[in-house]
Amino acid sequence: MKRKFFTNLILLLAINVLIKPFWLFGIDRTVQNVTGDQYGLYYSLLALSLTLNILLDFGITNYNNRNIARYNHLLPKHLGNIFGLKLALAIVYTVVCLTWAAVVGYNNIQIHLLIFLIINQFLLQFILYLRSNLSALHLFTTDSLVSVLDRFFMIVICGILLFTNVTNGVFKIEWFVYVQTISYLMAAAIIFLIVLRKAGKIKLTFNLRFSLVFLKKTYPYAILILLMAFYNRFDTVLIERLLPYDEGLRQVSLYAHGFRLLDAVSMFGVLFAGMLLPIFSRMIKQKQSIADMVSFAFSLIIFISLSISISSFFYQNDIMQWMQYDHAEESAPIFAALMFCFIPISTTYIFGTLLTANGSIRQLNIMAAVGMVLNITLNLFFIPKFQALGAAYISLITQSITAMAQVLIAVNIFKFKVPWLSVIRIAVFAGLVVVLGYFANHLISHRLAGYVIMLISALLLAFMVKLIDLRKLFNILRDRE
Repeated sequence: MKRKFFTNLILLLAINVLIKPFWLFGIDRTVQNVTGDQYGLYYSLLALSLTLNILLDFGITNYNNRNIARYNHLLPKHLGNIFGLKLALAIVYTVVCLTWAAVVGYNNIQIHLLIFLIINQFLLQFILYLRSNLSALHLFTTDSLVSVLDRFFMIVICGILLFTNVTNGVFKIEWFVYVQTISYLMAAAIIFLIVLRKAGKIKLTFNLRFSLVFLKKTYPYAILILLMAFYNRFDTVLIERLLPYDEGLRQVSLYAHGFRLLDAVSMFGVLFAGMLLPIFSRMIKQKQSIADMVSFAFSLIIFISLSISISSFFYQNDIMQWMQYDHAEESAPIFAALMFCFIPISTTYIFGTLLTANGSIRQLNIMAAVGMVLNITLNLFFIPKFQALGAAYISLITQSITAMAQVLIAVNIFKFKVPWLSVIRIAVFAGLVVVLGYFANHLISHRLAGYVIMLISALLLAFMVKLIDLRKLFNILRDRE
């Protein structure tokens, strides 16, 4: 099982590393720079649509991944019925989003953008649901290939609009949203055909009885995702709402500079979780020992998160300048604080996924509720005074507390023995990377070269302290473990 996880993880990372940087550095960064504060307007609305998008999914994707991984034969029945259920949930989601827009007094431009973002979220959630079937069937290679379809289409279309004379050098934030709509639509159609081929003949319908029974099973997952969305995404909405309009948009734009990069590196955690959920689910059902799998996955992701977070701290100003953002000096400390969130976020993607696979949703919901209340309460005090930087530090505090809670819950439920040797290796590795960052920052004059050398050296350090054990990796690839 570890071999299947590791080999498919390498494939998935390779595909994403080929596509996502083009999107992040070539398209998204250019759109931010070209549209300026209008990107802040878009990003605030995007955060709102993401926070409420649980109404589109209602925990279906996570539950479906776990359930189909255990009972493959249910795919044809569920696929036809869930399609109708998704459409019904889309109506609810639209009404709630537009009601929020009316209550808070969004103007016509904001409402226009929000309508298309609503459509985009429906298409994105449908794609994620379809992909959950592929991963549940352990078709990880297929899932890896389709995981970047939407981004590929966006890169092509946005690239034409941004880097040719088709629009006479003009680019509007609305076009960015329209391109996403077209790209999601094309990707959804392709993935649907792939899943349909695996499922065979299905009947697309809305069955009220099935929907009610299904939602009764998925609502705990929905509550969990909603609570986590509030402490992961709602801070952007609060920045825009709690500050004067123009300053609010500017601070959201500064926050987005750092958060978009955090979002980009968090793909590593998303990729881990996407494969681990069905793997954990099947192993737990078959009553296999999962301690080694958890340890193996956590060692890999903690190496990645520590290396990226610490290097981002030492090169925060350089990275913001390399991104060619306006007000790079203001964005840098916000970015550095947010990147440290990658460490607890990565931890959550391992232990939160394990608890989800186990069905320990009640404990996760209690943890997430505490995290939401803590995050919103602190942000109400800190954002008016410290603006986007305050929100970044509150996010770090919240993410750290909730991640530690998930580790403790997992240890208690699964009776894990604390691997003190691994804990020491992680601590030693983190300390050595800090020392490495200090010397790279002060002794290597060429900034980009120093940053690259630091990352490569961090990999070597991981091997030296055996945070990543090369012998075990070779044995896994040879299928000895």
